[in-house]
Amino acid sequence: MFKIAVPPKFQFLHKKFRNEVFHLLDVGCGNHSPSITKYWFPKCVYYGLDKDKSYNNTAEDIRLMDGFYEVDLTKGQLHEIPQNHFDVIVMTHIIEHLLKGEEVIVNLLTKLKPGGYMYVEYPSFRSTKFPSMKGTLNFFDDPTHCRLYSQLELYNLFLKYDCKIVKGGVRRNVTYMLLTPFRAFYDLIRYGYVNGSVVWDLMGFAEYVIIKKNH
Repeated sequence: MFKIAVPPKFQFLHKKFRNEVFHLLDVGCGNHSPSITKYWFPKCVYYGLDKDKSYNNTAEDIRLMDGFYEVDLTKGQLHEIPQNHFDVIVMTHIIEHLLKGEEVIVNLLTKLKPGGYMYVEYPSFRSTKFPSMKGTLNFFDDPTHCRLYSQLELYNLFLKYDCKIVKGGVRRNVTYMLLTPFRAFYDLIRYGYVNGSVVWDLMGFAEYVIIKKNH
């Protein structure tokens, strides 16, 4: 699927960095994220950050990492990560698992170069009203979700720390929406059920914020 359409988290970044050499920190690097990232950004220097590099990753995914930080974000230990080092930090569906997500974001901003970009994606409040589906469509489907965040809350946080809001809103990838029937059929054949994430873009499950660090 990821080879058919640029993943939503990369759409803005792909226009700027697809043919560039740059340093990327992937916060939460499971689910084959190294392979997906390297496919769309073959020249990127890829660093993963997670509690365990092997979470839904193959040996090839791990091989593609240029570096890895083993970090439990609930404990906030980021001292091993160099300051002002990364051109891009991607953080998708992580903060909803953290009670102190703002503190983690503020600490990660110190790892971003001036002029660097951060992408943050998280479940919207509206997801609390959605029907339940295997693989999560309702916020409460995932028992490890512990907090809701709002777009206004994150906008204000980034503005406080001298960042420019580049873009934000409800994640609705048009290509993913058009491919929904095919993705649902694929899931049925492969897993025997349709994963909730297949309809995220149709339903508006997630929100996102893209920022640029000023200084």
